Amino acid sequence: MALTSVSVAKPSFSVNAISNAYCKPGTMDSPPVKIVSVGDSQLFGTKISTSTTLSMPARTLQTRKMIAVAKVSKGSVPPTFNLKNQDGRMVNLSKFKGKPVVLYFYPADETPGCTKEACAFRDSYEKFKKAGAEVIGISGDSPESHKAFAKKYRLPFTLLSDEGNKLRKEWGVPGDFFGSLPGRETYVIDKKGVVQLVYNNQFQPEKHVDETLKMLQSL
Repeated sequence: MALTSVSVAKPSFSVNAISNAYCKPGTMDSPPVKIVSVGDSQLFGTKISTSTTLSMPARTLQTRKMIAVAKVSKGSVPPTFNLKNQDGRMVNLSKFKGKPVVLYFYPADETPGCTKEACAFRDSYEKFKKAGAEVIGISGDSPESHKAFAKKYRLPFTLLSDEGNKLRKEWGVPGDFFGSLPGRETYVIDKKGVVQLVYNNQFQPEKHVDETLKMLQSL
């Protein structure tokens, strides 16, 4: 039976080179995988010696599915959308064409990090207005949740409800903690509708404001 060579790079402990994996007809079994070079895993604190043979599910060996690639990136024109705002009204991205848009995805209303981020955008809102930019926050919360969140913290900008996180998936916003936590990612879109900045930082929510203001000043 053919062996597939795999390199496990330090420190990520991820399978890097999987190319000839196959399944037997009528089964999900895959060929044994030979580890030909390994390193210490800082994540698991273990070592694997060379020539170790493992059996791996064929699904694991599908590298195209293992690698997440953002669909919206710098220089691209993002897909439009129709989402409800905190007042239940439909909002379309094309409505803002002709002005810069700061669009930020965040995990959820009322969480500590998301509250810090929203209040940071609120506190700098006059700077965004001066730059002629529209600020839009998006999460999977309902319009009712957004309305309560905006009222409680006096948020002067639009919050959109991405129920089912469909837009998040369409834009390719990466998750954190192996996808268990929705990602915190901000986009700056210029007057022509082209993305000029993609900024991702889950643990320093206020920095999203600093980075977007810097970009707006350069447009």
